[in-house]
Amino acid sequence: MVVGSANTDMVISAEHFPQPGETMMGHSFMTNHGGKGANQVVAAARLEGDTAFIGKVGDDQFGHSTIEMMKQEGIDVTGLTVTSEQPSGVALITTVASGENSIIIDSGANGVLSPADIQAAEGLFENAGIVLLQLETPVDTVTEAAALGKKHGAYVVLNPAPAPKEPLPEALLKNVDLLIPNETEAGYISGVNISGDEDIPAAMTEIQKLGVKDVIITVGSRGVCARIDGEVVNVPAFKVKAVDTTAAGDTFCGALCVALANGKPLVEAIRFGCKASSISVTRRGAQMSMPRLSEIDL
Repeated sequence: MVVGSANTDMVISAEHFPQPGETMMGHSFMTNHGGKGANQVVAAARLEGDTAFIGKVGDDQFGHSTIEMMKQEGIDVTGLTVTSEQPSGVALITTVASGENSIIIDSGANGVLSPADIQAAEGLFENAGIVLLQLETPVDTVTEAAALGKKHGAYVVLNPAPAPKEPLPEALLKNVDLLIPNETEAGYISGVNISGDEDIPAAMTEIQKLGVKDVIITVGSRGVCARIDGEVVNVPAFKVKAVDTTAAGDTFCGALCVALANGKPLVEAIRFGCKASSISVTRRGAQMSMPRLSEIDL
């Protein structure tokens, strides 16, 4: 089960990122369903995970389109509610030839997903083996979801993205079984300045002092560095030509959780996540780039 954000992405390609005050011509505009929570649950569903989603969308075209998309993907949307308080979340994304991207997000309805909404969906937690969370919804809501996940015996996974500017509450971290930050996010959480791979073990140590059991730090094209039961493990990335890295991390998280739900050891789950992510970056877009299980040959 994924608790999190659902957005509509508006993507345009350009030769370079615009400078302040610069107007430039772009190309290949498209819209795509996005949001870190929705991306992760779709990634899991595409890989034949048994999925449910808890989130909030606006009473508008984007919101109703998101609900229909999730139904078509086979995702349980009984926990996805519609509000008239805010419009649906949107993300404005610029991609450049290297595959890098810059993103501006208006949270919209995601910002009013409340702890009360989580409590109202408690029945879904009773059947959840894994609860996957991110930080595009309010932190107190994420904290409530982690607590309910732990209450009902789920394995709680937190992808702390976007990078938290304030320390994450102890009440949240104590209920997290697995934390999956990238280098930037790991630096914010740990307080360690990560300038190279040699700094990663120290960052992991500081994160685990906060109460998290296991830590996986994604390091882009270099792959993943993990500390599992006290041992540091490096899993290299699959070498591909990246076209668009949008939602690569979300694909990794969704795929990893499917593998864990199927009883795979964490190292094998990491490799499965890396494979799925490597396929997604060879295609443009967020959810439209995510692979099906039949495409992953390990």
